Amino acid sequence: MQQAHGNDTKRRLLDAAGEVFSTKGFKAATVREICRRAKANVAAVHYHFGDKEGLYEALLVEAFEAGLRRYPPGMGLNEAAAPQDRLYAFIHSFLLRMLGEGRCAWCGKLMAREMHEPTAALNHVMSQYILPLANRLRGIVAEVLGGDAQPGDRRTMLCAMSVVGQCQYIFRSKSIIDVMLPEMRLDETGIADLARHIADFSLGALKNFPNSDEMHRDAAAVS
Repeated sequence: MQQAHGNDTKRRLLDAAGEVFSTKGFKAATVREICRRAKANVAAVHYHFGDKEGLYEALLVEAFEAGLRRYPPGMGLNEAAAPQDRLYAFIHSFLLRMLGEGRCAWCGKLMAREMHEPTAALNHVMSQYILPLANRLRGIVAEVLGGDAQPGDRRTMLCAMSVVGQCQYIFRSKSIIDVMLPEMRLDETGIADLARHIADFSLGALKNFPNSDEMHRDAAAVS
């Protein structure tokens, strides 16, 4: 019974922390406000997480794990599926984790803040979650590029960054998009349509992107 009560308190602290940290950021958020929302005392934070930093890192880990469980980067596709299908699945998963309703709503805000105002917790989530996702995307992009493209090539990495940048733009510029495109709906159907557009746009660019030899020849011609 006591353990169940402790787990319930821990859950309430994480939920309250998600709302506060995603709204105010790590620096401005206070343990006192989190505890007030969670209807818990400050000692509970120390008991379950050690301190504010421990609570924040636990929240980041949960944000990634919960999002990836609900929307895995493969979205149920077989690993042998065509690279263009896997690219769409990756983009769709990414957008759902950033723009989805419910707990995913603060998960996306939390990660956006962490990217803009990194904390010590970033090193952990970078090695545990972000780098594996980045490597997965680079592998897909290299397949689409074809030829001599490899996941670790600078060209491949820059192309993968361009794909991610389109997804992040939607999240970061949502208030502007709401004014410019008021008819755009970011429900499940709208997110799927947006993922299809970004995937198709990216595929069009990647399939016509010059290979490294062509880029070197063009650079030499210009010089």
